[in-house]
Amino acid sequence: MRAAETLVALLKAKGLTCATAESCTGGGIGAAITSVPGSSDVFLGGVISYANSVKKDVLCVKDETLASHGAVSPETAAQMAEGAKRILSADIAVSVTGIAGPGGGSPEKPVGLVWFGIAANGARTRTEKALFQGDRDTVRAQAVVHAIGMLTVAAAQA
Repeated sequence: MRAAETLVALLKAKGLTCATAESCTGGGIGAAITSVPGSSDVFLGGVISYANSVKKDVLCVKDETLASHGAVSPETAAQMAEGAKRILSADIAVSVTGIAGPGGGSPEKPVGLVWFGIAANGARTRTEKALFQGDRDTVRAQAVVHAIGMLTVAAAQA
């Protein structure tokens, strides 16, 4: 994936590291990054937090966040990114949580809804929302590309 190559080159040039916290992508972001030779210089690792218990117990997403806003929310995405950045000691961390389908959607949170978080040294944690179209694999693939794009922007701004 060309976007991952660009990200790895930029991180290397800036002397930065990154990490991931993934739910609906199930490790796809980490897989894309580690497909690039030399990525071990910049990619520290990731947490696949598919279950809410992992979001809570490993990434330190607050119980009240999950209860009040749900797993697919900007609040959860922000806390996931912050947790990954902290536990993996990365300069930048991205998170992704969403509804890839085909089931699980609702009128308020339809299939294809994905929330992203980005936590970076010296910057306020940001979130972004996307509503992707297509089947499960297509939604997940689009989420991977979007997350790598967010990491690249954060690295460029660092």
